[in-house]
Amino acid sequence: MSLIIYNVLKREKEPFRPIVEGRVFMYVCGPTVYDHAHLGHAKTYVSFDAIVRWLRYSGYKVRYVQNITDVGHMLDDGEDRILKGARRERVEPMELVERYMRSYFEDMDALGVVRPDISPRASAHIPEQIEMIQTLIEKGHAYVVNGSVYFSVESDPDYGKLSGRRLEEMEAGKRIAVRDEKRHPMDFALWVKAPENHILQWPSPWGRGYPGWHIECSAMSTKYLGANFDIHGGGIDNIFPHNEAEIAQSECAHGVPFANYWVLTGSLLVNGVKMSKSLGNFVTIKDALKSHRPEALRYFILSGKYSNPADYSAEALDAASKGVERIDAAVRRVRDALKHAPESGDEGTRGQLMNLLDQTRMLFASAMNDDFNTPLALAALFDMSKEINHAISSGIATRQVLEQALAIYTELGGDVLGVVRSRAAPSTTADSEREVALIEILIEMRNEARKARDYARADAIRDRLAKLGIVLEDGPKGTSWRIAS
Repeated sequence: MSLIIYNVLKREKEPFRPIVEGRVFMYVCGPTVYDHAHLGHAKTYVSFDAIVRWLRYSGYKVRYVQNITDVGHMLDDGEDRILKGARRERVEPMELVERYMRSYFEDMDALGVVRPDISPRASAHIPEQIEMIQTLIEKGHAYVVNGSVYFSVESDPDYGKLSGRRLEEMEAGKRIAVRDEKRHPMDFALWVKAPENHILQWPSPWGRGYPGWHIECSAMSTKYLGANFDIHGGGIDNIFPHNEAEIAQSECAHGVPFANYWVLTGSLLVNGVKMSKSLGNFVTIKDALKSHRPEALRYFILSGKYSNPADYSAEALDAASKGVERIDAAVRRVRDALKHAPESGDEGTRGQLMNLLDQTRMLFASAMNDDFNTPLALAALFDMSKEINHAISSGIATRQVLEQALAIYTELGGDVLGVVRSRAAPSTTADSEREVALIEILIEMRNEARKARDYARADAIRDRLAKLGIVLEDGPKGTSWRIAS
């Protein structure tokens, strides 16, 4: 099955056809670095990490660009987020930026998010933004007023095509500060005249000032990917005005389609409300990692569809941790069984198990090629675990079968989804050996209780293990265990 992507611009699923065969040029709106990243950021960037990983696993050469916003991101009252953060912490704006940019990359590294190929900063691309603004003025899509430059939304008949909003229906001032000097209330700033004491300002043909928020993404994406590129990603909450403005100014400046496929992630919700710093309902990634493994956070995010909203709760993260533990235990059991697995067995049984593994790969690929459906991809791994656990318990899993199962966990669960620890990790860690030994000790204690006819104690041990996802199976050869499916 070839890759199909839900294109927000077209509002339908479309076969993915890259501009250059075998290459993918992809841009994702990055963070504004004025504070520590929270789990809402994790949802967006882990989702795109899985998308990029799958594209590369599928054989595409990907150029992944994700910007860093360090100037120009305005609050509703027209104040720059960076300047507000700098005042809050009583530091220089670029000192604040360096601090939280490092913090952001530390969080992404901890979550196993592969770094973008290019992470351009808005403040380092002022000349490109000025050049693009000049082009828009020359083409009649922008105008200068008192040292500021605005994009004329009325000059673009397609304005609103991504969000589906019609200009005449838009509310004046919705998320955009209304200025009397604008020709139309929905016109947005490309360049803002800086007050005399404004610390973030640069010289321009219109006087000293600083860029608006939207122009940076248009200037930097086209610089590194071209005027027309394959995929543009970001969070659904920025579809208007940010993404809409990107399309308008880019296509009016260059005269060609901006991005061919728009892929937007759903928001992370807390009690039905988007997690955000402004509402104070956020949990930082650093705090979440104090009590949960990175793989558990990834599992929580990828167990839902990237485009859907997700509900955060402590219980949801705990459930994700248990899900990762089930995968870990299944991988450990395969690795442990490999130590004494037979080289050969019943040929018919071996063939059935190998077919099962082939089917797992096919189901996983089918899920990921259907608009990056990570929940179904995870389900394919769990279905395989159930059958492989049974094969190990029954003593019918040969070395070849177990090696192929381990390869699936490593490649698909690890290299693609990032919920299985890296292939670079030791095949059996001290922690995993201790966990297996503890389970075996508990089984021995249960067997001793049964021999002593202390069935209440034996059942209690079995039930406590079951709550941890460990299923005991009594058979003629003794008691074996497996991970609950």
